[in-house]
Amino acid sequence: MASVRAALIDIDGVLTVSWQPLPGAVEALREIRAAGLGVALVTNTTSRTRASIARVLAEAGFPVSAEDILTAPAVTAAYLAEHWPGARCALLNSGDIAEDLGGVTVVGGDEGDAAADVVVVGGAGPEFDYAALNRAFGQVRRGARLVAMHRNLYWRTDQGLQLDAGAFLVGLEQAARVEAEITGKPSAAFFEAALAHVGAGAGEAVMVGDDIESDVLAAQRAGVTGVLVRTGKYLPETHRAASGSPDHVIDSFADLPALLGRLRGSEQ
Repeated sequence: MASVRAALIDIDGVLTVSWQPLPGAVEALREIRAAGLGVALVTNTTSRTRASIARVLAEAGFPVSAEDILTAPAVTAAYLAEHWPGARCALLNSGDIAEDLGGVTVVGGDEGDAAADVVVVGGAGPEFDYAALNRAFGQVRRGARLVAMHRNLYWRTDQGLQLDAGAFLVGLEQAARVEAEITGKPSAAFFEAALAHVGAGAGEAVMVGDDIESDVLAAQRAGVTGVLVRTGKYLPETHRAASGSPDHVIDSFADLPALLGRLRGSEQ
């Protein structure tokens, strides 16, 4: 690392679980802010808008605003505007993210769905039933593009690990014989957008996450230093079976200021 100027930070499983702060996370983020580092909270969360996330985090004491947050839905909206302007999009998602999909034409109902140009898959929930998945399958078979906000297989809540959209996306891809275009993590474009957001180069940033593949190793492939936390969805067996090794592993986000202090000190 030429220097450490910015931290890209996942939210769910790193700062919070079920939107409740993890021990020491609020204090650690305040310390990182006080040190003058740029901060971007980068999340594949698809159940809340940027404004809603910022409000919940601020109420919990985190020093953040909506401008600090980069979500998969917001990046997806920009991606669709660039690559498929004016496309009629059928959205399969759990949660209201309309505010972060400005400019995207979302169609619904049997008639609208049949005319979809793009099927957009967000985060999983009760909406991912047979009828909805079969409808998406039919749309893709009729020629609609398949765009997914992420490939996360599961995430951790206060009720334990829960299935996410990636578990269903694999089936859609196999059945329709297509490969989805991914807009959120682990896509390189997502990390490029995050770096531009904080005005830092890849070699000047760290990425902190609990998903070794989508957060950490994907960031490392983009030239960003990866930091894996042993909270959230972290599992030792997933760590051992990963496709690579994180640059750093810490017990929790509370340990990040000390790690950054050591990294910055080594640059002097």
